[in-house]
Amino acid sequence: MTGGDPAAPSAPAPEPAAVHDVGRIGRIRPCRPVRLSEHADDRGRLSIAETGREVPFGIARAYWQHATPAGAARGAHGHRRLEQVVVAVSGGCDILLDDGLRRCRYRLEDPAAGLYIGPMVWRDYVDFAPGTVVLFLVSEPYDEAEYLRSYDEFRRAAAGLR
Repeated sequence: MTGGDPAAPSAPAPEPAAVHDVGRIGRIRPCRPVRLSEHADDRGRLSIAETGREVPFGIARAYWQHATPAGAARGAHGHRRLEQVVVAVSGGCDILLDDGLRRCRYRLEDPAAGLYIGPMVWRDYVDFAPGTVVLFLVSEPYDEAEYLRSYDEFRRAAAGLR
């Protein structure tokens, strides 16, 4: 995984892990797959994410990532408090997760499924399919001080968790 500091050496990428292993990542609140409510008929499918149902926190901000160039990587940070549900609404990508003790790789490619990522989990987004759009539903407004952009700083902060 890459760190937020361009001069810092990259951490080794985790080996691919099965979906069920994602729950072992996150020492504050474990990461987990989220199945969105869905309504389907002959007109198509409608996927729903509601606070208190599929999303286990109040949604304070939503943003999406799109037009990601081939070979690009995004993320390369952790959050001190922020929680998020991430959904590939079109296309797909891999998320590399690291809580300071364990690492795993999770593939997002179903618009009716997402991934909950809790606080103090480093994440990198890689291997984007062409045309991918990723939606982020997050628990807090933007606050730069809440980000951990250096992998070394993240590791030090994660080491303090018990």
